[in-house]
Amino acid sequence: MIDFTDRVVLITGAAGGIGSATAETIVARGGKVVIHDVRRDGRLGDLQERLGDSAHAVAADLTVLNDVVALWEQAVAWQGGVDVLINNAGIYERAAVDAPLDEWQAAWDRMVAICLTAPATLCREAIKFFRGHGGGIIVNLASRAAWRGEDADYMHYAATKAGVVAMTKTIARQFGRDGVTAYAVAAGFVDTPFNTALVQEYGIDFFANDTGLGEVAQPQDLANVIVFLASGLARHATGATIDVNGASYVR
Repeated sequence: MIDFTDRVVLITGAAGGIGSATAETIVARGGKVVIHDVRRDGRLGDLQERLGDSAHAVAADLTVLNDVVALWEQAVAWQGGVDVLINNAGIYERAAVDAPLDEWQAAWDRMVAICLTAPATLCREAIKFFRGHGGGIIVNLASRAAWRGEDADYMHYAATKAGVVAMTKTIARQFGRDGVTAYAVAAGFVDTPFNTALVQEYGIDFFANDTGLGEVAQPQDLANVIVFLASGLARHATGATIDVNGASYVR
């Protein structure tokens, strides 16, 4: 049922586990992907090589708004348009309450820039484009932290993800009649390189035991849901946030 033939999808943070799994799944279903990360080499370069002509890699620093806008413009220019935006990029860096104020503020500023302002800017660009080109789809990566909060050193992460959820609802309510549908995916712990440091610190069983399934999610578990929402088959679910956390948090 899912077919991305003749469709172009922009995926931020595509070098990571969830982003690369999503890109590979979309290409396997006939789509083309603009894959983004902060650098074109390394894992993004490897992904580009695996996907070949079906992918176009673009590097951009999401803390620089001009670079964020340029990312959208390059994505549109590649094939003449973008049909789906997937805001997947993110960071998970500590901001301890007891840290010096300048360090704490710098951590908050960086988190907000990458996890909220950059996705909002891309949503802005996408909405403007979609309104003049028959509509489009936005999928924003949120987190269970938007609902349950997060550990003390990650208040800023939870705050940005709650903002992503509220932004997604607003887009769905205000731009649906322009053909724009928007969804959020609230992930729990996912076994990706993004979380390697946490696994090394606590062990994988610590996170598995927190779920109702007794196991942690793999990148493909998230990719399956993201791709379904991006497919256009869930039009009347616009505005919804889909939880993918193994019942570690049920609302």
